[in-house]
Amino acid sequence: MGAGGMLSETEGGSVTGDVAVRYAARLENGVKTYGEGDTAIHALNGATAEFERGRFTAIMGPSGSGKSTLLHCIAGLDTLTSGIAYIGEIDLSTLKDRDLTLLRRERIGFIFQSYNLIPSLSAEENILLPLSIGGKQPDEDWYGTILDTVGLRPRLTHRPSELSGGEQQRVAAARALVSQPEIIFADEPSGNLDSKASAELLGFMRHAVDEFGQTIVMVTHDPGTAAYADRIIFLEDGRIVDEMYDPTADSVLDRLKSLGG
Repeated sequence: MGAGGMLSETEGGSVTGDVAVRYAARLENGVKTYGEGDTAIHALNGATAEFERGRFTAIMGPSGSGKSTLLHCIAGLDTLTSGIAYIGEIDLSTLKDRDLTLLRRERIGFIFQSYNLIPSLSAEENILLPLSIGGKQPDEDWYGTILDTVGLRPRLTHRPSELSGGEQQRVAAARALVSQPEIIFADEPSGNLDSKASAELLGFMRHAVDEFGQTIVMVTHDPGTAAYADRIIFLEDGRIVDEMYDPTADSVLDRLKSLGG
């Protein structure tokens, strides 16, 4: 993986210059160890990766290779044992808990396999929740564009129990986009969906990158899902071992076979 240029450190633990402009997120020599001594598990073992702005990147690898750990550490949901994770120019290890919470809320979107919708809220209330927590109003043009793209206008007053799985996941995707985040992290986002709903969700994510310039980083085990991305990075034993551009389902499957995934 390329280093992407020299870094300039600032007092607040941030980076300046072309690196922060080009990459929405970066991981440098990331190590994540669970446990100690002979029972220690090295989920990440010196992983380095960069995620360009306005690109759709998938993370793949065999079971236990460190895919979700890498995503969680870059997204500030977990902490590295050593190494540095950046969102834009910010070194996440320099942030206090409150600042990290604010950064996740204001600059990052999340789409998980479990939709994480609040049952008592309507679809619209769930979508707008990140803004409501921050006491902000949505940009009406942007919000309207999102609703039209995900096709949820007729369902906005419905609660999650009244929505299909595909509709619930589209609500989660709209919620991730509504605050216009710098980057969206998705962990097996279509894992609970049937093939039609999965294609709709992934098509929406692809559209968000192509039309809105969104940056998306997605963990998946499925070659067909990964084929929606611009680029795939492959993990094995907690390290980045390969990458692929303009993937197809067949080319991804062939590469995974060589990793044992």
